[in-house]
Amino acid sequence: MPVPGSSPVSPRPGGNDGPEPPGFRELVSAPRRPSTGRPPAPGARRPAALPPAHALLVCVALPALAISTEHGQLNGQGLEGFYRSGRRLLSRCQVRVAGREPVAVQARMLSADSARFVATLLPAADGGPDPDVLVERTRHADGTERITLHSAASRPLRLPVEVALGTDLAELGAVASGRAGPELPASVHDSGMRWSSGEGGHCVVTAVPAPKDALASAGLLRWEVHLPPGGSQSVELRVRPHGAGPLRAVGHGVTSPLSSAQATGDDPAVQRLLDTSVADLRALLLRAPAHPADLYVAAGAPWRCGLAPVEALAAARMVLPLGTRLAESTLRALARDQLTGPGLRAGMIPGPMRDTGPHLPPVCTGIEATLLFPALLAEAWRWGMAGADVAELLPPAEQCLRWLLAVAPDGTFVRDTQPDAPSAGPARCETQAHAHRAALLGAELLDAHGRAGGVELRRWAERMRTRFREEFWVADRSGGRPAAALQADGQPLPHLTGGAAHLLDTGLIGGGELAPGLLDKVQTEQVARLLGMPAMDSGWGLRSLGAKEEAYNPFGHRGGAVRVHETATAVAGLAAAGYEKEAGSLLRGVLDAAAAFEYRLPEMYGGEQRAAGGAPLPHPAACRPAAVSAAAGAQLLTVLAGIRPDAPAGTVTLRPVRGAPLGEIGLTGLRVAGAPFSVRVSRLGLAMVEEAADGLQLGV
Repeated sequence: MPVPGSSPVSPRPGGNDGPEPPGFRELVSAPRRPSTGRPPAPGARRPAALPPAHALLVCVALPALAISTEHGQLNGQGLEGFYRSGRRLLSRCQVRVAGREPVAVQARMLSADSARFVATLLPAADGGPDPDVLVERTRHADGTERITLHSAASRPLRLPVEVALGTDLAELGAVASGRAGPELPASVHDSGMRWSSGEGGHCVVTAVPAPKDALASAGLLRWEVHLPPGGSQSVELRVRPHGAGPLRAVGHGVTSPLSSAQATGDDPAVQRLLDTSVADLRALLLRAPAHPADLYVAAGAPWRCGLAPVEALAAARMVLPLGTRLAESTLRALARDQLTGPGLRAGMIPGPMRDTGPHLPPVCTGIEATLLFPALLAEAWRWGMAGADVAELLPPAEQCLRWLLAVAPDGTFVRDTQPDAPSAGPARCETQAHAHRAALLGAELLDAHGRAGGVELRRWAERMRTRFREEFWVADRSGGRPAAALQADGQPLPHLTGGAAHLLDTGLIGGGELAPGLLDKVQTEQVARLLGMPAMDSGWGLRSLGAKEEAYNPFGHRGGAVRVHETATAVAGLAAAGYEKEAGSLLRGVLDAAAAFEYRLPEMYGGEQRAAGGAPLPHPAACRPAAVSAAAGAQLLTVLAGIRPDAPAGTVTLRPVRGAPLGEIGLTGLRVAGAPFSVRVSRLGLAMVEEAADGLQLGV
């Protein structure tokens, strides 16, 4: 999703990648360049507002997209069209039957990469109310559309069918900002049409069967269709760059880095949510340009179909129960961009700037990515990442940890600006949680592999815990709260934000235990209470800013909207800390919201308080699908089983949510220690392992 405030043409609101509207530079067509993470120069022109996307049907099979409205016709308006590698290949595809436009009656997604549109045609002769022709269109992200006419008439029909085509061959960034040019002239090509632009873009549409007539000046293809009573006939259109063959989507036709997990249980929604989440993640898979064996998930469609380091790492961490391969290939891809050389930036994973809401300036996402890198590697090792892969990725993880100790010596706080910035920036509470987790998990990783530095990291984490509990805690009559951030002058920003959920996310260490957190027991209990109150729990999930806070806006991407990733983090942290009532309320709310979005969760939606009979309000600029919300859908279900593996020790511990907020649930096809793992949680909150790797012992 987009927002203001990042690189010249980049980020968006709900994402972890930047403030401005998705920089359109993160499209799959452009090679990824490490970002400096610096804000745009003063006076730089801001991107135009993005067109609304909440009502669009987005078919995804990266590097291809097909974006449609509920009417099915592609009229060349807004974002409509077939895209490949960030370029719109076809913007207009209008079907007319017997000189009339069919009446749209239904539009729905069939899968992550396809949608079905149904329209009807009234009889021309007697003008009765009953349609006698059904027009069905099945549209695929790979550039294929099948148009099928079904007759319901009692007599044979002979119908002229016309398809009007057109395109501007514009880049998605230009389309989104309203800078796409006029339609290009077409030429007849084999059994279809061809277009070319002066910028090197080429597109061919071929039709099967071949049309009876082709009129280049209008981009028009014509057929004469004969339908017997009850009969059907189809036309298939294939949209390709000139000279290109069928699309090989990254997530199709290869061994997926995500297992084909299944969920069953008392609540039928669990299977729908898991199926949709995994399908969306696969649809967002991309290959590292120079290393095609390495896959990672793009940030989201339609705005940011490229690698966003923070979101790729966060998504890979949330789906570790589905296997470690995505984590391994994501880490490998990001390690190649790690900054080297002298200076305080050495060891950083670069990332763009991101807007942080109404109370804080934009921050550099490279800082968060650098802290997530060693933590993800450490947890993936616990889940069963192969030793050779861990050994290969250990040096860049050590560089990240050395960077942490260099920029925050003596347990000081990590600032959310570049280390060599001319002035100090704020220190957000969630950044401190990421840093503390990285230090503790990184220390265990180094110790286990015979590397030096573990003792220093633990001492650093201990000093930071002491300082955080004193300086970040804002006392008040209700028991206090964690500050959203310490400002550059050291003064706390007392607003209650969804970022507090990250304080409960401590990370997995050895023996099925969780690392100690930044908060003490009393503070943890107070945060759990605050997150469960109506000011934060909207009934649809966790608000990103409390409803009673200054500048609250239910549609603010970090000012009050529900961010699915943050909600899933809160559910997992609350459940792990034993606050199952609060965790269950947030879980139930986001699951009900998922049903309203047909289980394809957007990265965020409105934070309006839930009312009887209501539904969550979509955010018009949210990416859907989005990597972190799809991964969160999987995490929300797997967290119910409380799986805590220690593959190096050959054990797995189960700490299920005993309140069983969704009743009985069974999860099959997960991966622990490189082998299938299945678990069932009863209505009484008791967990039972049904399948596991040979030799894997159930811990206490």
